[in-house]
Amino acid sequence: MARRCIISKGKGTKFGNNVSHSNRKTRRKFLPNMQKASLLSEALGVKVSLRITPNGLRTIEHNGGLDNYLLTTLAGNLTPEALTLRKRVLKSLAKKKLKNSAEATA
Repeated sequence: MARRCIISKGKGTKFGNNVSHSNRKTRRKFLPNMQKASLLSEALGVKVSLRITPNGLRTIEHNGGLDNYLLTTLAGNLTPEALTLRKRVLKSLAKKKLKNSAEATA
């Protein structure tokens, strides 16, 4: 699994140098702070397990939850994994709306 946050699109592994006192440079990796988080999707009615950064988690909370974040963010700004999750949410909301309208007419 890639060390890249699906919410904060740019957060990934960075590369740089360790610089010693004698100014020798050796390559190193800067890994992102990835955390496992289970977020409740109200549209799907289940918890969705994601590996995201704390910055991504704050972004979701700022936007009012996972479903609201996925629906309000432009499709071009979402990663492919987030787009598939967005499609699942949209499909679930369409089913619920169809079910509610059928109940209202009956």
